[in-house]
Amino acid sequence: MKNIYITDLDHTFLRNDLSVSDYTKKIWNSFSDSSIMGIATARTHMKTAQFLKGVDVNAPMILLDGALVATMDKKIIETKTLGRDVSDMIIDEGWKFGIYPFVLSLSDEKNLRESFLHDKVLNKYQAEVLKRYSSDDNLQSFDGIRAEDKNFKIVYMADEELLIELHEHLVNIFGEDLKYILAPEAYVGCHFLTILHKDADKAHGIKSVSEYLGFDLKNLTVFGDNFNDMGMFDLANTSVAVANAQPEVKDMATYVSTLTNEEDGVASYLEELAK
Repeated sequence: MKNIYITDLDHTFLRNDLSVSDYTKKIWNSFSDSSIMGIATARTHMKTAQFLKGVDVNAPMILLDGALVATMDKKIIETKTLGRDVSDMIIDEGWKFGIYPFVLSLSDEKNLRESFLHDKVLNKYQAEVLKRYSSDDNLQSFDGIRAEDKNFKIVYMADEELLIELHEHLVNIFGEDLKYILAPEAYVGCHFLTILHKDADKAHGIKSVSEYLGFDLKNLTVFGDNFNDMGMFDLANTSVAVANAQPEVKDMATYVSTLTNEEDGVASYLEELAK
C-alpha cells in the first residue's frame, strides 16, 4: 500500500516569495513514483498550478480550503459552494461593519474557471493583496459587490479586533450552517475571516481524494502551519508542523520540524524518511 503525503502551500511548502526551491522539487518529486503526493491549500486552482510548475502532483488537489477538489488538468472531483442568496446576505452583514469581502466563485464549471470578485471600496490590506493579482484575468471589480451562483468562499481581511466582532455577528445569524476560519495573514500583516460551506475543509477534501483514489488514511502524512490545517492534522496518523507554524498547530502535530518553510522543512522531513 502506497504512502500518502499531502502538504499545505503557503508558509509550509512555498517559500515566503511564493517559490518552490530546487531542493524541495528534487526531494518531493523523488517520492512521486512510489507514493501519492498531494496538495491541500486555500489557493485557487489557477494560482496553485502557477506555483507548482515542475512539482509532481499525482493526486487530485484540495483547493480553496476544501471547497474544491480537482486534478491538475481541471477535472472537478467535488465542490462545496455557497449559493448566491446566502453569499449576498454575508456581504450585506459585513458592510454593516464597513468592510466588503473578496469572493472566490465558480464562474464556469465545465472549464473550471474561477472568478475573484472584489468591491472598489478596499481597505489597505485588500489593496496590498490585489497588487499580487493585478496580472490575473479572473478579477472582477464592483460598485457594491454581489456574489455569483456558486461561491467557494468569502474572505474578509482586516485587523483582528474587527474580524472578531464580525465573526461573532455572523455566527449569531447563521450559526453552524457555515464554516468560519479566523487566522493571521502573514503576507500583509493582518487577519482574515474566511466563510465557507459547512462541509468545506481540508479534512473533508482528503476523504474525498481517498475515496476517489482508494487509499488507506492510515498511511497518510500531512504538513501544515495554520488553523485551516488543523482538520487534516486531526485526520492523519502523522502530522508535521513546520517550525513557523502557529502554536496551536504545533500542539496538534505528531512531529514539529526545526526548519521553517524558508528552510525547506517539508523536503527535509521527506529526505530523512528516505535514508
